[in-house]
Amino acid sequence: MKQKIFLSAKWEYLAMINFEVDPKILQLYLPPYTELDLFEEKALVSVVGFLFNNTKVMGIQWPSHTNFDEVNLRFYVKHFDGLQWKRGAAFISEIVPKPIIATTANILYNEHYSTAKMFHNIRKVNNKLLVEYNWKKKRRSWNSIEIQATNQLEDIVPGSEAEFILEHYYGYNQLNKNTTIEYAVEHPRWQVYPVTSYLLKCDVEHLYGAAFVPFIKDVTPHSIFLAKGSDIIVRKPVKIMKANYVNTAQKKV
Repeated sequence: MKQKIFLSAKWEYLAMINFEVDPKILQLYLPPYTELDLFEEKALVSVVGFLFNNTKVMGIQWPSHTNFDEVNLRFYVKHFDGLQWKRGAAFISEIVPKPIIATTANILYNEHYSTAKMFHNIRKVNNKLLVEYNWKKKRRSWNSIEIQATNQLEDIVPGSEAEFILEHYYGYNQLNKNTTIEYAVEHPRWQVYPVTSYLLKCDVEHLYGAAFVPFIKDVTPHSIFLAKGSDIIVRKPVKIMKANYVNTAQKKV
């Protein structure tokens, strides 16, 4: 039975810069009852910038909180519920400009939200699409994601890395050492713009921790994608506990 809808919005211009990391680092952030989801035996993290537009919580728009930016660092996990593997994302950092958004997400979903000054710049020039996200913590320098792409949409190729990165439909967060929160995210299959160039400028150590510096700072990304996005819904969370967890020995791979 599906949970009720908690949030609806339109996610647009999802800029995703993806890096291979040592899976041992991610084990420290792995929610209980989930496993790392690998692409071709590689553990990936994504620095993601995107627009939240037309946001509604329980069907209601909050004044001055409907349109905003988000930048996050996420990695990929999977959970076996006894019948199927559910592929999802877990988060190391999520940044938004509004404190009430961060507080609400942290309380209800045990997310890892914080706030920063943020702005974006999206332009279409001839056949080019320029997407830029900027954010700044107190007393720190500005960080930025900049992507240039061809303004011509393409379908995601089945089995590709783009499909792996973009087609995850669950979120997982650790509530405590014995409980994980799971929530479903629903949207149609996205299309992508062919990326022609990029720039990532960010204080990796301050934002994400020293362990990520060798894998992100001044490192060539494993891949870069720019997705058009779509309307999405996020359903209310459920709790996964030991009593309803399927042991590894019981799983059907």
